[in-house]
Amino acid sequence: MLDRRNLLALGAALSAPALIPAAARAQSDYPREPIRLVVPFSAGGPTDIPARLIAEELGKMLPQRVIVENRTGAGTVVGAEAVAKAPKDGHTLLYTTIAQAAIKFIYPTLPFDPVNDFQPVALTGTIPMLMMVNKQVPANTLPELIELFKKNPGKYDYASTGSGAALHLASELFLKQAGGLQVSHVPYRGSAAAMPDVLNGTVAMMLDVANSALPFVQRGEVKGLAVSSTQRLPQLPDIPTFQEAGVPGYEAYTWHMVLAPAGTPQPVVTMLNQAINKVMAMESVKTRLADLTMTTRSDSTPDSTKKWLTDEIAKWEPVIREAGIKAD
Repeated sequence: MLDRRNLLALGAALSAPALIPAAARAQSDYPREPIRLVVPFSAGGPTDIPARLIAEELGKMLPQRVIVENRTGAGTVVGAEAVAKAPKDGHTLLYTTIAQAAIKFIYPTLPFDPVNDFQPVALTGTIPMLMMVNKQVPANTLPELIELFKKNPGKYDYASTGSGAALHLASELFLKQAGGLQVSHVPYRGSAAAMPDVLNGTVAMMLDVANSALPFVQRGEVKGLAVSSTQRLPQLPDIPTFQEAGVPGYEAYTWHMVLAPAGTPQPVVTMLNQAINKVMAMESVKTRLADLTMTTRSDSTPDSTKKWLTDEIAKWEPVIREAGIKAD
């Protein structure tokens, strides 16, 4: 029997009368309990904050709350495994990042398949990265930095937030595309741990997510040289993109997406996709996340989200293999 109360609530909330009835007919009691949105990163971090904002708005649309659950450990493996092995009913979801495209090649064995054990639901947005150097580094532009590294192979170091993390991958991609530069990698346990050594000159360079790097550049505590997106940051209009600064084709982001366990009913996936897209189109959400330098996406489909993930895997696999990147 069709649960008319749930059908009406969902139809009104999602404003998709042509699609939601079909989903409701196939899964009329969904969601029948609170939805867990697993974030495989620590609370309060750059992934957790958008996840909580999205969860709050989703909870207002759906008949049940959406609860963020931070499941950290082994990179993102612990949280991802919890979702991969959860019931295939749409009540447990994963809010993840570029890490999902990298873990297959960084860890020798995994308790799940990063692609086949998940059902893509929606891509929520992308965040560019910002190249910064210590103020004492004798380079004020990206071309000057590249020339400095070429003339001094192995002399300088760069920081990242850990082996195999997005910033490590993006840094290695830069070194490769800038001509095979030899700069030593120094991994840290997050941006907060790395920044003091960038500021005091222990390491010369760091490519950090833009929302973390932005305040340091704006205060003039470090020199910002390039942004990894194809467009300049509105907050730093004078800093060029890597492509503008002489590294053709360079583009890198950390991105956020929602995944469900493989086998989750398609009507449930469709309904979640519609709801998430509606949240990402809200002006209040777009404005709040723009402050965090995220470009929101409200047009993804499960198929386009899967293509994004597989394209990212194809992009980062050779970078990981050539640089010999392994988990800490």
